[in-house]
Amino acid sequence: MFTPVRSRIRTAALALSAITALALGATATTGAAAAPAAAKQGPTSVAYVEVNNNSMLNVGKYTLANGGGNVFDVAVIFAANINYDTSAKAATLYFNENVQRVLDNAATQIRPLQQKGIKVVLSVLGNHQGAGFANFPSQQAASTFAKRPSDTVAKYGLDGIDFDDEYAEYGNNGTGQPNASSFVYLVSALRANMPDKIISLYNIGPAASRLSYGGVDISSKFDYAWNPYYGSWQVPGIALPKSKLSPAAVEIGRTSQSTAANLARRTVSEGYGVYLTYNLDGADRSADVSAFTRELYGSDAHYTP
Repeated sequence: MFTPVRSRIRTAALALSAITALALGATATTGAAAAPAAAKQGPTSVAYVEVNNNSMLNVGKYTLANGGGNVFDVAVIFAANINYDTSAKAATLYFNENVQRVLDNAATQIRPLQQKGIKVVLSVLGNHQGAGFANFPSQQAASTFAKRPSDTVAKYGLDGIDFDDEYAEYGNNGTGQPNASSFVYLVSALRANMPDKIISLYNIGPAASRLSYGGVDISSKFDYAWNPYYGSWQVPGIALPKSKLSPAAVEIGRTSQSTAANLARRTVSEGYGVYLTYNLDGADRSADVSAFTRELYGSDAHYTP
């Protein structure tokens, strides 16, 4: 049986005393230009990292034995939160102490990946407070919130934002239920704020089924969308080309190597362009990773501690 959703230990994120507002900087902390990664042919590989427990640098420790290319092309910081400010009655962007530590130490936690040619994206996730991507009370409220993640991308030199509409618990704190317009307004504003950055969709929750409103369809504003159910095959229900979709999803260390290989084989045979993995930790997972890299790229994976 596949794992339906991530376990997501967010101890610091749920501490009531830890809620803070985002202090936005005026300028980005940018790194050196990324060095070209060794050439590799095949789907884009994505790795979510639970930064409460693991280092983002783990993503850069895997290369292909044949050719030396990066195994992973996109690293996702998991996760910031969309919280609810009960005084202002508005959604706010929140970083727990572990996410904040990664961002504050971008020079040592983010830039080394980017210099290898790996894109680094920040995932934003609900946090049980009633605030979500699908219940902004107005277009202005959605646009105001959109500025927070885009400013974060600029400030810390990130490569984009990932939306994960889980755990919002719509209705808490007197918030509204999901409506048809919110996610369209939010993504439209975010894309206008950062036209050249990644916007990805973890295809789950009310927002994922509300991609069109008032004659505007935001499907094309996403760079990627992926299946949220680990160990399974499910094509995301969004009008994107196959090159931008990951119907396969695996949890490294929990999805069996045979399943990971089968999903990778199907990704290639059916012409999809993305392969999603979750929960890369600090152990040597080269056997688990090789199970899918052999099918995706024709090579084992090499782990460098």
